[in-house]
Amino acid sequence: MSSGTVYVIGAGISGLAASVALASRGARVMLIEGAGQAGGRCRSYLDPVLGQLIDNGNHLILSGNHATMTYLRAVGSADRLAGPEHARFPFVDVQSGARWIVAPNEGAIPWWVFSGKRRVPGTSATEYIAIAKLFGASSAKRIDEVIACTGPLWERLLRPLLLAALNTEPEASSAGLGAAVLRETLLKGGRAYRPRIASPHLAATFIDPALDYLKRHGGDVRFGSRLRRIEFMDDRATTLDFADDPITLGADDRVLLATPAWTAAELVPGLRTPTEFRSIVNAHFAIAPPPGASLMIGIIGGMAEWVFAFSDRISVTVSGADAIVDRDREDLAKTLWRDVAVAHGLGPELPAWQIVKERRATFAATPEQAKHRAKAETRWPNLFLAGDWTDTGVPATIEGAVRSGNRAAELALRNLAR
Repeated sequence: MSSGTVYVIGAGISGLAASVALASRGARVMLIEGAGQAGGRCRSYLDPVLGQLIDNGNHLILSGNHATMTYLRAVGSADRLAGPEHARFPFVDVQSGARWIVAPNEGAIPWWVFSGKRRVPGTSATEYIAIAKLFGASSAKRIDEVIACTGPLWERLLRPLLLAALNTEPEASSAGLGAAVLRETLLKGGRAYRPRIASPHLAATFIDPALDYLKRHGGDVRFGSRLRRIEFMDDRATTLDFADDPITLGADDRVLLATPAWTAAELVPGLRTPTEFRSIVNAHFAIAPPPGASLMIGIIGGMAEWVFAFSDRISVTVSGADAIVDRDREDLAKTLWRDVAVAHGLGPELPAWQIVKERRATFAATPEQAKHRAKAETRWPNLFLAGDWTDTGVPATIEGAVRSGNRAAELALRNLAR
């Protein structure tokens, strides 16, 4: 391998994953982040209102997210995921009070759909066969053009799962991306989608261990240094223009750009990226969950969608939240708490709370926007792209971000070895 440096711009999950992959192969890495901390949209911070370290959002991991699991094993934090021994998805309808648990079997042959105690109430085994129509559908089609988006199976299982993964109204989402979600979960059996969440928080699981890994492997990390411009000459990127310290790229240097789509579009001439995004609203309540509370509960019929139980707090996620993101924060907290109270059998008194809004959490997973996802390669042989918005074949999730970082790192390593 040559002695060049790989400059990784952006210390979100994709940038961290790329840096870890590069460092593990002996590459010289400099990770540069414009903010004062790593993590991007997957970060933790000490909230002054709650007096607790909380996450900006709740990111659900599945046991079959192989790239994510490999990343966590590499940095030594795979044991910092909490979740049930088997795939179990409790739900509650906050309007009727009905409760049920979807309980897939471990293997790929889905015999669980033949058990009335394991499948969604009000459904028959034959209804699940219709899901197969998605697997052969064109990515140019919407999900509602391929399968029926009505009935108990859709409302009580498919829609909540797809909304969480796509962060876009599932009915209007790309059938190809929807199929990718189901192909890596329902199609592989329960062992591939045991739910997992970072414990005690995202920083301890995904961020701090990666930064420690880079330090141990000779990587440099710089915060508070924002890239203003990339200069190009002939067929290469030549200069990284930082206000404080411009970097002139040597012949053996590489640049791995792991920024949000809108930032990448400003820095790279002619780059096509997604231009529409969807928001996520998260709520955190400073109250310990009741003993024996489920790690996560799906909410039907309310504003909340998933309720997560941590040792010192209860958190709520609302995906595809454009319709509520501009609502008053206290109004959101009160409305979401009503759903939490029903889910966990708690009283109506509102505990201390915090609302966190991510207005551009992910690209809109529609067929039109999916076409704009960029490849990791660019027309400049020393510049590569990473980010959950790039063309990973899966939605904009942590798994997609890690895969994008791995792919960009692989290309950079291939070029360094020449």
